[in-house]
Amino acid sequence: MFRKLWMTAVGMGLAATSAAALADHDRNGDDDRDDRSGAYDYASVVHVEPLRRQVRVSEPVRECWEESAPVSDGPFSSNHIGGTLLGGLIGGVLGNQVGDGRGRQVARAAGAIIGGAIGHNVSRDRQRQRYGNERVYERCETRYRDSYEERVDGYDVTYEYAGRRYMTQMPYDPGERIRIRVDVTPAAG
Repeated sequence: MFRKLWMTAVGMGLAATSAAALADHDRNGDDDRDDRSGAYDYASVVHVEPLRRQVRVSEPVRECWEESAPVSDGPFSSNHIGGTLLGGLIGGVLGNQVGDGRGRQVARAAGAIIGGAIGHNVSRDRQRQRYGNERVYERCETRYRDSYEERVDGYDVTYEYAGRRYMTQMPYDPGERIRIRVDVTPAAG
């Protein structure tokens, strides 16, 4: 346990001293030369202009509303099957009381058909009295609402070095000064 703490403390001490040495080295200007790409210096930033563009942002929005539709029940609608069957049963029983022989069978069938129709109509009328002639349905739909946002894509930077002005584009605002690479080459001739 003590050994792990001691090793951690030594590692942190080495990291702190090396970071301080590198910072001091850069501050003294000893690192302003890179053999591969020339020397570095700082130029004063004169003007910074953000590069803006409009971006469309689509946001899904669920919209719901109520619609009414007329009730349309056919003769074999499942909403009225109970009333139709009950009416047909009663009509068939009443038709069975009329006539004899073959006439009784016809009266029974006619009574069942007429009773079924009457049962269906009674069931439909009761439902319309209870709910009206129209039903209200909720309808929903997802629509997209567009809005526009302004975004910064980068910056046009104007800087001054050795009495001359230069322009460049950068992905960030550099502040008051910008680090530049100075390339010095011998003149031909």
